[in-house]
Amino acid sequence: MNKLILGIILTLVPFIELRGGLPLVILHAKAQALPIWPFFILILILNTLIILFAFYFLDFLHIRLMKNKTYKRFFESYLERSQKKIKRFQDRHKKIGFLGLYLFTAIPLPITGAYSATLLCWLTGLNRVKSTIAIFFGLLTAEIIILLITLGLI
Repeated sequence: MNKLILGIILTLVPFIELRGGLPLVILHAKAQALPIWPFFILILILNTLIILFAFYFLDFLHIRLMKNKTYKRFFESYLERSQKKIKRFQDRHKKIGFLGLYLFTAIPLPITGAYSATLLCWLTGLNRVKSTIAIFFGLLTAEIIILLITLGLI
């Protein structure tokens, strides 16, 4: 499979996202002697669209699944177990604002991408517009870090 297509697919996979997709796309662009910036922007746009998709998916699917007793019981149990963690996040979030969400997303590690950040916002009921902006800038920072690593500059 073409590295470009594989990189784009990996960008859309939860918890891999741009951390796995961008290096493949950049290596493909370098191998083909193509400019990397259009690919950089493409991966950023795809990863940003994940935020919107995830919010829609969570809202749409959650409403329908809450009618299922098994899902409802699981979700309520999960929420109950996670309540302390969510409360700690909310308390910290109030202290450091959306900077915390930005930093969470900007660290290019597994489980700190758009899907996780969106799920965190959804579970805690954070302002979606501000959260989307914070996540976007976090993704941009993570993408720049990964780009620099891929190019061997870090």
